[in-house]
Amino acid sequence: MSSRVAIVMGSASDQATMHFAAETLEALGIEAETRVLSAHRTPDALREWVASLQPRGIRVVICGAGGAAHLAGAVAALTTLPVIGVPLAAPNAIAGGLDALLSTVQMPRGVPVATVAVGDAGAANAGILAAEILAVSDDALAARLRAMRDDMAAKVLAR
Repeated sequence: MSSRVAIVMGSASDQATMHFAAETLEALGIEAETRVLSAHRTPDALREWVASLQPRGIRVVICGAGGAAHLAGAVAALTTLPVIGVPLAAPNAIAGGLDALLSTVQMPRGVPVATVAVGDAGAANAGILAAEILAVSDDALAARLRAMRDDMAAKVLAR
């Protein structure tokens, strides 16, 4: 099985949060590749990597970045694949990651980035959203997503 989702983050330290996206995908039976690339420090490598995604079968890209958080927008500018942005609270973050949230969500018309919450919950939700996008054409995956939702509901009702 080859990867259908690519996860990219701006710094290796972002792995502490972005692993929640990878774990969520894995739990749903979706293989993902993970890279560290920076929109600002490695723009040429980012461009080459993005150009390789669609030919290799990648169908959704999840991007995690803090601070200026331009990674998701830079990726979205280079591809028509769906891009999901995960704002991260960097060490120098403003208001717990509000700077990254605004940088990720405020994209110009025509270059969308689906943006989830700041941090761990956002990374997990990015994995779920990527799975939901793929499930549009994958009935077995749609069934796994439904089972996951049913399990969450059962846990709430059991309390």
